[in-house]
Amino acid sequence: MALNSSGDQRSLFWSWVPSSLLGRVLLLTLLAMAGAQVISSAAWVATYRAQQEEGLVATTRNLAQSASATVQFFNSLPQEYRHIVLDQLRDMGGTRFFVSLNSKRIDMTPLPDTARKQLVMEEVRSVLRQRLGNRINLHVDFVHPDNLRILNTELPLDALPRSWAHYALTLEPLNPPVMVTQIEVDQDEWLYLAAALPAPFVSLEEEGIPGQQILFVVVMIGILFPVLAWLIRQQTRPLRKLARATRDLPLDDATPPLKEQGSAEIVAVTRSFNTMRRRLQSYISDREQLFRAISHDLKTPITRLRLRVDLIEDEPMRQRLEADLQELEVLVKNALQSMKDTDIHENAEPVDIERMLRGMGEAYQSGGARRVTVQGHCRRYRGKPLALKRCLGNLVDNAVKYGHVARVRIEDEPGRLVIHVEDEGPGVPENQLARIFEPYYRLQASQRQGHGLGLGIARNIAQNHGGELVIANRTEGGLHVTLTLPRH
Repeated sequence: MALNSSGDQRSLFWSWVPSSLLGRVLLLTLLAMAGAQVISSAAWVATYRAQQEEGLVATTRNLAQSASATVQFFNSLPQEYRHIVLDQLRDMGGTRFFVSLNSKRIDMTPLPDTARKQLVMEEVRSVLRQRLGNRINLHVDFVHPDNLRILNTELPLDALPRSWAHYALTLEPLNPPVMVTQIEVDQDEWLYLAAALPAPFVSLEEEGIPGQQILFVVVMIGILFPVLAWLIRQQTRPLRKLARATRDLPLDDATPPLKEQGSAEIVAVTRSFNTMRRRLQSYISDREQLFRAISHDLKTPITRLRLRVDLIEDEPMRQRLEADLQELEVLVKNALQSMKDTDIHENAEPVDIERMLRGMGEAYQSGGARRVTVQGHCRRYRGKPLALKRCLGNLVDNAVKYGHVARVRIEDEPGRLVIHVEDEGPGVPENQLARIFEPYYRLQASQRQGHGLGLGIARNIAQNHGGELVIANRTEGGLHVTLTLPRH
């Protein structure tokens, strides 16, 4: 079951892969570009985040050092002068910190804990304890400006004069997090320091891929992919022409050779195809001339022998010689006919196979009895009309001649056309099925019928179309011939 499941998964995967070279190259290119961009973007984002964290830690370290200097300054002042200094700082405005002395530690809603927040808080605590001593009672946290509370009365930021706190604690419109440090300097006296994180380090959360990076990837793929598709299409166009020419294989002299264009490899393949086509044309022409010469050369001695036979007075001897001469002449004609029927001069075109078979069935109809029946339907098949008609005609004729009836069944599948021909004859011995396609091979029971060329011609025509012809005995008697023609 596991093997079947894995096989189904592989077949499902390959069903999504394009079959054309253009589609596969574009798919692989898109996957390669996407993979490269993902890797480069991941590396860039990792570097970007490391720089952000490094800058954020450095910024908060400076803030912590400034905060520790402020705490040391206030600790050095007499207690009665601390409020005077605070009033002076507020009157000046524009200081980096908002500083106040409170009678208690103010609790506020902190920002959610993140890895960055924990990192910078540990850095701030480390600097403060290093500068102020490990025994100090301190509390450090980050809050949003909207949740910031100031003074003993826990006023919000908007309730204070702008000169007191807004210049130090807001960075509109960013509204960055505010680092609040509260240190107990005396009993019931907490030094309160609040400072906004300066730009550009205004976030304590993990940032995703920046929008400009995504836009860059989209724009790059949007520009490169159409250009690459056009280039690959231009390179594969000669291949499509070569495929059509190979499928049709026009061997007449009127068809010009394929134009040699494209890359060096495609030009080499096209040149080889044109060379092969010229050689086939030469071979077929030489074969035709050879058969014509053989036919011409044999006709002359046959004619002379026929004239000499007429001079023989022994009647039985003369009849036997005339029968031999007649058989020899028929063999020569059948050999020439076999050569013509299996020839590939004909160009391919759409053929209505169903109509052709039904026409053959009507030709065998006599006296209301139907000796040929056709079942099924099919689309037009691209092939050589006369050759296919000869192939199907031989199969139907053999079935009617030796099996009395021919039952034809058509199966039109997406990738192939299958034609079944069954008869009700005696069939063929299993040990002779392999030889049934051999030229001039006939069963003993049918020595006086035909010349043993029909099935061989039919199989050659099927193979010239890229198909196959298979013959098997039916269980209930008779032959079952299967003609399979691929749809290229």
